[in-house]
Amino acid sequence: MICHENELDKLGKKIFDTTDCLKVLACSKNNKFKENFDHILNLPTSIKEINRIIEDSFAKKKFNKNSSIEVKSYILDKNEKKLLKKNNFIILTEKEIQLIELFLNSEKPISKKNILSFVWNYSSDADTHTVETHIYRLRKKIKDKFLDEEFILNDKDGYYL
Repeated sequence: MICHENELDKLGKKIFDTTDCLKVLACSKNNKFKENFDHILNLPTSIKEINRIIEDSFAKKKFNKNSSIEVKSYILDKNEKKLLKKNNFIILTEKEIQLIELFLNSEKPISKKNILSFVWNYSSDADTHTVETHIYRLRKKIKDKFLDEEFILNDKDGYYL
């Protein structure tokens, strides 16, 4: 939605309650409603500038949406490398994020061999305790901060959330 500054009084609070739409304010001066918009379009402008603003804004929204993922009762913030629950969080390593995403995207348990292949690019016949060590450390972080011992589970077929 592109709104001209002269239309703000007519639209009232309605425009600010619209949450799922991109809001652009077209104005020629500083406007007191600036903080309520995703972007400010300074007038006069060109079609090229309008397209750039819209493309940039959509890319930013898409990036933000893809960076925060709901995992069980947590939020995985990939930008800040955090696992959050209410007002608590832990800092994650890149491999821990990859592990969580791998488990999240699988409907069934994932074997140690497949984890080694997907996360570390190891061959399937590699003999290492990398998976067990990383999962142990991630479980410990989650247990220590959130008192959750059932975030990552495992059975005879592998690991899962």
